[in-house]
Amino acid sequence: MTSHSTPLATIDPERPEHPEGVPAAAWRKLGLTMLIPFFLVTVMGLAYLGAFHQPAPHNVAVAVVGNTASMQAFAQGLEEKSGDALDVRTVPDEAAARALIVKREITAAYAPGATAATLMLSSAASETTANITQKVFMPVAFEQHLPFQVLDVNPVGSHDTTGQGLFFMLVALSIGGYASSVPLAGFMGRIRLRTRFALAALAAAVVATLVVVIAGPIYGVLQSHLGGTWLLSWVYVLAIVMLGMGLHPILRHWTTATLTLLFVALNFTSSGGIFAPEMQPGIFGALNSFWNGAAWHHGAQTLAYFPGQGVGTDILKLVLWLIPGGALMVLTHVFSVRKTQLANENTSIREIEEVVAA
Repeated sequence: MTSHSTPLATIDPERPEHPEGVPAAAWRKLGLTMLIPFFLVTVMGLAYLGAFHQPAPHNVAVAVVGNTASMQAFAQGLEEKSGDALDVRTVPDEAAARALIVKREITAAYAPGATAATLMLSSAASETTANITQKVFMPVAFEQHLPFQVLDVNPVGSHDTTGQGLFFMLVALSIGGYASSVPLAGFMGRIRLRTRFALAALAAAVVATLVVVIAGPIYGVLQSHLGGTWLLSWVYVLAIVMLGMGLHPILRHWTTATLTLLFVALNFTSSGGIFAPEMQPGIFGALNSFWNGAAWHHGAQTLAYFPGQGVGTDILKLVLWLIPGGALMVLTHVFSVRKTQLANENTSIREIEEVVAA
């Protein structure tokens, strides 16, 4: 008799394992890893929609031209009618209004005349705020039966017609900063601490140089003060690189998500590059007062369009942001050295025990 046996199943090494055969530990790891994109979706949605979905003025400083009793009464009535949207004052003449706008002490000035109403503003300070203030004062002129005209006393550059070129520079600098920190963090274990700081400074310099060259000579967004803008950019990027290098040994694969939260979700929305802080919900206006992206944007905007004003406060804020990154790099270095020493000591003890046992 001929015996018949069932042939064994042929194992194809190229065929992937059936999903049900995947170990439970692998599924857990996948689930934990997928938390990262879900986290990013949540924070980006909350931040961007929260900051930009419904811009509305909050205590926007404006002026009415004229110090007569009727103008003061008009200004008071305008403020009362607007609620908390406007903070209205009076100025004696158009020259005083222009000076306050250029100093960024007020956003706009409304000057009703005998034949027309003029709204003075500065698109260089914020193009979106300029547009919103026009919508606020156009109905006022209509009620007064006056033709409405706009006078831009400090316009944006000819190659930055939207007034948002600096904001997109901020985007490039931020992405370049935290993208540079990841490979540098992976290399940290092989080099000394001072070399780590040197590499961070060098990477920040390269990123700042590339962005300033693209924005300046190539596209003409920057037409002056390239050196000062480069210095602001270098300090800004350096803080991000050092924070990334310092956080990576602690957070590992969550480092990029954390940097995205800090320097995209919270940073771009509070920078003032799209909407000024007085046009946003309170949390983003509060962040604007100390966040490093807002400091960079305000300083770069000052150099580009308001050169007579100082940037000392902006530089101070940017320098202060270097402290946590530098501290984290030092702490993780000390921890790494201590961990290596303990590992060496344990290895030596095991070797001695093996010799004694032999």
